[in-house]
Amino acid sequence: TTSTTNSYNITMRLSTIPLLLTFQASAVRAFSMSMSSMPPLSAGSTGGKGQHIQSHIPLAQKAMKYFDSSPDPFHAVQTSVDMLEKAGFVQLDTEAPYKNQLKAGGKYYFTKNKSTLVAFAIGHEYTPGNGGFKIIGGHTDSPNLKIKPRSKLSGPNGVGSTGCIQLRVECYGGGLWNTWFDRDLGLSGRVFVRDEESGKIEQKLVLMDRALLRIPNLAIHLQDAKEREAFKANKEDHLVPILSMAVKYALTSNGGSNDGDKDKEGGDSSKKDIVDDDGWTE
Repeated sequence: TTSTTNSYNITMRLSTIPLLLTFQASAVRAFSMSMSSMPPLSAGSTGGKGQHIQSHIPLAQKAMKYFDSSPDPFHAVQTSVDMLEKAGFVQLDTEAPYKNQLKAGGKYYFTKNKSTLVAFAIGHEYTPGNGGFKIIGGHTDSPNLKIKPRSKLSGPNGVGSTGCIQLRVECYGGGLWNTWFDRDLGLSGRVFVRDEESGKIEQKLVLMDRALLRIPNLAIHLQDAKEREAFKANKEDHLVPILSMAVKYALTSNGGSNDGDKDKEGGDSSKKDIVDDDGWTE
């Protein structure tokens, strides 16, 4: 059981990929699940060069599953760790000397900050001081909208000038920010919490893969063609997500009001709490 969030690293994420704001991955998953019902790809469908495409679909589906479970660096590392352990890799204690931990033929890994992963295998015929090595590198991060520590953007009455709650974010990486407008956004990343029993600070992964926020664009009827063509997203003013009113109600209607049985939103504060699968309490 955990409580009292001490600090957090929140980012918005792409559904195919701290806490991160993310695109919903439902479309990707729907495609992955419906692939079995699609007609088989034939050579004629790709100009005579597609005869082997069907054999690669399982690998593509495997990659899509990995992307769905890796929306941010922390989830990407954890997903990779799970795969390594299934393949027989053993976690190293980075605080102890490696001399007595490594053996010929062994497979090992370790992590740093839960966002960096190093894995390696030792050849069966390897002897210290004799032999070479090969290195393959990559990165776990991707462009996202990272939620700031003081994230709530609202007026003195708890809401913004339009009656909505917005979140302060910063753009991470060179994202195609125009593609983030008018999409359902979820949350993923890492939080630090204090365990109620031990009192220790622990890291917890968070993944809310459902529509919680949205970055609205101006309706097409309110712009002419020249305005739409000239539009350039301002990172500070335009990329500010709005919290779903349903989420706002869930967070404020029970236990957060001092106005008796009815809160300011008209909710019934005496209603029994409802806990969703991802931990949100209504």
